[in-house]
Amino acid sequence: MIKFKKILILSAMFSLIFTAGCASGSTPRNDANNPAALTETKNAASDEIVNEGNSAASSEEATLPALKIGLMPAVDSAPMFIAEKEGYFKALGLDVELIVFNNAQDRQSALQTHSIDGAMTDFIAVVTNVNGGFDLKATTMTSGKFPVLVKKGFEDKKDIKVGMMEVSVSNFLIDEWLGDKYNIEKVFINEIPARLEMIGSGNIDMGLFPEPMASMGALGGLEKVIYEPADGYCPDVMAFTGKALEEKAEAIRLFHEAYNQAIDTINEDENQAKDILIERLKLKEEVKEIMLLPSYTKASLPDAAYLLKIIDWVEEVLGKDITITPEDLVEGKFVA
Repeated sequence: MIKFKKILILSAMFSLIFTAGCASGSTPRNDANNPAALTETKNAASDEIVNEGNSAASSEEATLPALKIGLMPAVDSAPMFIAEKEGYFKALGLDVELIVFNNAQDRQSALQTHSIDGAMTDFIAVVTNVNGGFDLKATTMTSGKFPVLVKKGFEDKKDIKVGMMEVSVSNFLIDEWLGDKYNIEKVFINEIPARLEMIGSGNIDMGLFPEPMASMGALGGLEKVIYEPADGYCPDVMAFTGKALEEKAEAIRLFHEAYNQAIDTINEDENQAKDILIERLKLKEEVKEIMLLPSYTKASLPDAAYLLKIIDWVEEVLGKDITITPEDLVEGKFVA
C-alpha cells in the first residue's frame, strides 16, 4: 500500500513539473532546473506519507480500554443501566460491561483480583479497603435509598434488635438514624433474604435495606420507615482500583460523563429508572408503584468533614486505630 502511494506521489511530482513548464505564457520555466522547487515538492510528498502514518497511529491510540463495572441490586445502578441502554457509553467510544453482584463478598473478591475495574460500593468499604492496604478510591457518590423495614403492627419500644451486616453501610446508617433513640442489639446477618425472614418471623425487630430490595420486602408484608441522611450525603459511591485509575483514566473520565448524561435522562422522567431496574434486576412489576427513588445527582464527592466522620465510625466499630486521611479515600478529578 505504501509503495502504491509513493508511485502516486511521484506521478504527481512529475505532473507538477510538466504543468509548471507549460503554464507560463511568454517565459516558460523548467522546474527540473530549479533545485529549490524540486526540494519543496519532495518535502511536501514526504510530509503526506508521514502525516498518513501518524493519522493511522493516532487512530490506534484513540481506542479506549474496556471497563468492567460491578453493580449491586440497588437504585444507584439505574444511571449505569440507562447509560448502557441509551447508548451514552457507546457514543463516547466506551466499551463498558456491567456486572451485577448479589452480595458484597463477591464484589469485593472481584475488585481485589482485578476482575473488575470499579464497583458500586460505599465509603465504609472504601475505608476498610484503603486501611487494609488495597488501593481503591471513590470517584463519585451514587444516589442510594435505604428504608428501614419492620413487621406490620410493630410497637415502638426502647430496646430493639436490628439485623445488618457488621462493618457496613447498614450498620453506619442505623447508628446515625436510630442510635440516639433506642438501645440497639445488633444482629449480624449478611444475606438479605435471611434478614427479611427474621423480621417477618419476629426474631428481630427491624433491618435496613437498599431500594428496591426494601420494596420487595414490603410486597412480602413488611412496612417501610423512611429516614434521611443527617448530613445530606448518601455514603454509597462508585470506586475504582488504583490499577484502573492509572491505566484507564480517560475511559473512567468518559464513564462519569455518560453517568451524568444518564442522570439528566432520569430526572426528566423517573419512570425510566424504575422500568430499567425492574427489567435488569428481574423484579416483580408491582414493585414499581411502591419503589422509592432518591434524588439523583451528578458526579460529586462530599466534604472532608463527612469523610472524617466515617473514618471515626469505622475506627470505633473495628476497635483499632485508622491512620488514613480523607484524601486517601477519593479521586476528585472526575467531578465538576
